Amino acid sequence: MSEGPAIAVVDYGMGNRRSVQKALEHVGARVQITSDPDQIGGADGVVVPGVGAFPLAVQNLAARGLMDTLRGYAGEGRPLLGICLGMQLLFERTEELGGAEGLGLIGGSVTALDTRGLRVPHIGWNEVRFERSSPLTACLPDAGCAFYHVHSFAVRPADDRNVVATTTYGESFATIVARDSIHGVQFHPEKSSADGLRMLEAFVALCGARVAAPTPVSSLRA
Repeated sequence: MSEGPAIAVVDYGMGNRRSVQKALEHVGARVQITSDPDQIGGADGVVVPGVGAFPLAVQNLAARGLMDTLRGYAGEGRPLLGICLGMQLLFERTEELGGAEGLGLIGGSVTALDTRGLRVPHIGWNEVRFERSSPLTACLPDAGCAFYHVHSFAVRPADDRNVVATTTYGESFATIVARDSIHGVQFHPEKSSADGLRMLEAFVALCGARVAAPTPVSSLRA
């Protein structure tokens, strides 16, 4: 059996790195948790996990010299997936804790989730509605399915074409986004049972396709 693609899970001191690693290995990837820019740059795919505050995450990434590493990686059209806080970091800025600048890989900002009186943070399983096609959701039911969320902030994409799926907790918000080879999910696929594993398997397949045919992933815009 051939080896799966090599995926780097970015270690910047925050997030559920081990559970992401185990889930990716379960669906066939070779995984390394790393903060080494060279190892990240040499990977077939990159996953940015994360739990916690956006400004601290940016500080930790910058301290490790990883902001430009991730921008450069994505700029080459190689597959990158942000999970939870990792998804929020893909955007230009946040208002959390006074504000901070993000990676700027997807246009837009991150602001507090308007739960309209519901408990904060949003914790638990919630139905996700697919708004347009994506390689990450092609293996899932057309109408959508439930994933496990834990968050208090939501992304606000500047371009609606970057919104792949939405869910509702008080307000309706983007919970899957994509731009070219860059993907982000607000929920935790590694904690979302069989459908979450199918989504991670689809990402691993994207990374494998990149190895087989090293050309930029086509734009996901409709």
